[in-house]
Amino acid sequence: MPSKTSRFSSQQRMVLPGSEKAPLAAATGEKPARSSSVFTVSVVVRRKRPLNTKRLGKDRLTRAQYRQQHAADPAAVQLVRAFAKEFGLTVEKDTPKPERRTLKLTGTVAAMQQAFAVSLTQKTLDGIVYRVREGSIRLPAGLIGAVEAVLGLDNRPQAKPHFRVLPKAADTSYTPVQVAQLYQFPPGATAAGQTIGIIELGGGYRKADLTAYFKGLGQKAPKVTAVSVDKGKNSPSNANGADGEVMLDIEVSAAVAPGAEVVVYFAPNTDQGFIDAVSTAVHDTAHNPSVISISWGGPESSWTAQAMSALDAACQSAAVLGITITVAAGDNGSSDGASGNNVDFPASSPHVLGCGGTTLIGGGSTITSEVVWNELANNEGATGGGVSNVFPLPSWQANSNVPAPSVSGGGRGVPDVAGDADPVTGYQVRVDGQSLVIGGTSAVAPLWAGLIALNNQQNGKSAGFIQPQIYAAKASSAFNDIVSGNNGAFSAGAGWDACTGLGSPIGVNLIALLGGSTPTKKKKKKPQS
Repeated sequence: MPSKTSRFSSQQRMVLPGSEKAPLAAATGEKPARSSSVFTVSVVVRRKRPLNTKRLGKDRLTRAQYRQQHAADPAAVQLVRAFAKEFGLTVEKDTPKPERRTLKLTGTVAAMQQAFAVSLTQKTLDGIVYRVREGSIRLPAGLIGAVEAVLGLDNRPQAKPHFRVLPKAADTSYTPVQVAQLYQFPPGATAAGQTIGIIELGGGYRKADLTAYFKGLGQKAPKVTAVSVDKGKNSPSNANGADGEVMLDIEVSAAVAPGAEVVVYFAPNTDQGFIDAVSTAVHDTAHNPSVISISWGGPESSWTAQAMSALDAACQSAAVLGITITVAAGDNGSSDGASGNNVDFPASSPHVLGCGGTTLIGGGSTITSEVVWNELANNEGATGGGVSNVFPLPSWQANSNVPAPSVSGGGRGVPDVAGDADPVTGYQVRVDGQSLVIGGTSAVAPLWAGLIALNNQQNGKSAGFIQPQIYAAKASSAFNDIVSGNNGAFSAGAGWDACTGLGSPIGVNLIALLGGSTPTKKKKKKPQS
């Protein structure tokens, strides 16, 4: 047996499954990363016991039960600590918090390259220099199985926000309150006592804008708290950047769920930042969000398998803790901005509520027309949707006539639900002192998050993982079924479809369904013009 000092360095190196990272094709000016520069990686270790994902939506655990059964495996943590020490990496204080399963290791480029058997280079993309790794991470054989992901060796951007600013004056636009009225959110209801979590990978908000915006709506401005993850922070710049995303998310979710508190988790736009933000929000015992809204993502093909698996695992943890996660399905139609058909991740995770987009016309509480959002012909986007190439068909979607996947491992249909997303029938918001009309499926995730917060307050319990309930046969009265339009490769039709999922919400009926009472009969729509 090798001595303890050479325990890991003398072991055979094996590829960490799923760590293969594609080359950064569009980048220029490659040179080696400076060997003395210091940075931090996130090492995700296995759980003590795997979650029973088949029981999600049926069983729920308290935070104490979760920690006891599904926290980080102490043996895996011990191995990573010994590995870090051997390769001159420092384990950040207070990591891992047991439920987070993430050890933060800090060290130089030289130490990281040796520890993880990678080559780190510097490349320039859009004028910004990134630290890049390509190919696989190779770990000592003794860590395979104990370590599920190593994130942060590479800091290239991972995701895009899914919002679209309407470039011209709008003929039809709404305040979030008017959209909520069209979708029959319960009039006069509040979400007092609820906290909505929002994940942001850039941008920021200004308190003065929120005060002015909610005053204009005749509402009290919500209490908004910024939480820093991996040194990300609330940093507003201008209306053309990610501020449009941040303000849209806060303003839509809080306007439709008056009384809710909002907590915004700011993280760097990397796979490490994204996953750390989601797991921070899920396990945040200080703020306890009952619903988390995510409006960022990218085609499944742009992610490593280990990153998708780590983010999906955080979403599974949310489901078992009774937290709902709403995610924008993307704004580039069935291609998701890549070649062929693609769905956007994390919307394609079977443990989140994927939110697609419609074009909504109506007044008061009467919808006169609602079709699939598709303005691709005008270069103004279209709802994402399709079939996952990564996640298999979930049991609760088995009777939904999801099209066959193009690869054998896939099958999960995206999205689950929909809402107004067309910038042409967009949301009136305020960003950096300007009044703008913004759309995109980015608006639908916070809209649904607001509805879930209202539900949680009204029903006196969190909705949690709602797919088994909303896909059940009796749930159709809780949705406006969208039967007209397409997103490129897929067309809307009766029941679930790969453009708008089950449809847009009939708020009071959905709350009745999730609370276990009988929904009222659907209002008939006026005929579509």
